Amino acid sequence: MDIKTATSLRRLRLVSAPEAVSFLILLLCSVLKRTTDFNAVPVMGAIHGVLFVLYVIFWADAWNRAKWPLGTAALYFVLSVLPTGGFFAERRLRREAEDAVIAARARQEGVVNA
Repeated sequence: MDIKTATSLRRLRLVSAPEAVSFLILLLCSVLKRTTDFNAVPVMGAIHGVLFVLYVIFWADAWNRAKWPLGTAALYFVLSVLPTGGFFAERRLRREAEDAVIAARARQEGVVNA
């Protein structure tokens, strides 16, 4: 994996958890708006919107650089629209990055020929 691919996957991983948190907070604000006089939906909606747009931009970049099959790319996109999906995306991306580092070290030490 080259440095640009690793960087694009890292950016996607770093934005996925905050996007998921903002989605959950937006849902909570939405419930509070309907049940109380508290209305933070415009502020949280804007924050979540920015994070979601960043996620989609970083997702498209990662898909392009990592050459994911359509199923993998679709999975990461679907995870972005589920309330807790960003946490699963972050975990999966972290595992993928760790596996790539292990494989690169093994190739460097001549343990494997992959």
